[in-house]
Amino acid sequence: MKKNKLIPFLIVAFPAGLLLIGIGAVVNTSLKSGRDTRDPDEKVRLEAASLNQRAVSKEDLQRFLTILTEQIGERNYLKPKKLESAAIWLESTLGGGNMGYQIKRHEYAVDGQEYRNIVAELPGKERRSEIVVIGAHYDSYKGTPGANDNGTGVAALLAMAQALAGEQQDRTVRFVAFANEEPPFFQTENMGSRQYAALCQRANENIVAMMALDTIGYYSEEAGSQQFPEGEFGEIPDAGSFLAFVGKEGSRYTVDGARAIFMGASETPALALAMPESVPGVAWSDHWSFWQEGYPGIMVTDTGPYRYPHYHKPTDTIDKLDMEKLESVVIGLEAVVRAWANPE
Repeated sequence: MKKNKLIPFLIVAFPAGLLLIGIGAVVNTSLKSGRDTRDPDEKVRLEAASLNQRAVSKEDLQRFLTILTEQIGERNYLKPKKLESAAIWLESTLGGGNMGYQIKRHEYAVDGQEYRNIVAELPGKERRSEIVVIGAHYDSYKGTPGANDNGTGVAALLAMAQALAGEQQDRTVRFVAFANEEPPFFQTENMGSRQYAALCQRANENIVAMMALDTIGYYSEEAGSQQFPEGEFGEIPDAGSFLAFVGKEGSRYTVDGARAIFMGASETPALALAMPESVPGVAWSDHWSFWQEGYPGIMVTDTGPYRYPHYHKPTDTIDKLDMEKLESVVIGLEAVVRAWANPE
């Protein structure tokens, strides 16, 4: 999730010009199966303990976050070995003797450096050609361990993949961990999700829904803890105690429906927002990449810089997060995924 202009009342401001930084041209892209045993961090590989299908729990969420943000830590194009270590840990946790998914790699290169998106698919039954994509970026902003942004999104993706492991739905459910959402790749052709969405379009895949999980772990009951972009958005709480389902204009039915399902399964309040893409924040995650290819997509978020005082800072650490609240959020999101995957 990226902030690209200053609003006076924002919790966090960002250095100007991040979106203008280039990183070079993509030189190749491919989709491969299999796992790479080259691990720059052997300890991390061994941390992927045997997992079976089981319900979402705060213990698993805590564990995923600890491995990704403390044992691995900062992971991005400036820390390629750590980014690789995160990718291998994700492949190990989702695949093989753990959750049991067959892992596919979508690989691409930027200026000679290879990156990859990690794909774990649960094939559908009667409506197998209809695909629901659940995505989260696994890189972190430079200089940060990225606990909330976006360790929480990755932890939620893993927890939901674990909850659905081996349980076929009507539609195909595809879990994708994206590389390179953060600057300097943000909203460029080299963004991992941008590369992946384009690949899906070239393959004529029928993606019927996409959910981007981005920065979903910080909540506050304190009055004045929630900010919003300038504009009229109806009745907005001034306490940052809710999860937001965010889509562009025309997605009102989708975000309202997702919110209703979520509220029926979670104790966490939720807000549905369908706003013009030009509103700051609406397009700040991997769902934007799917919009570029004509696919529907929404973002699920705690609103990041409009609430979280540690956004894109070295202090974005696990101790700032409420695991019980995060568990409630992910339980609700699992209900949304199941509903999307089994339409009436």
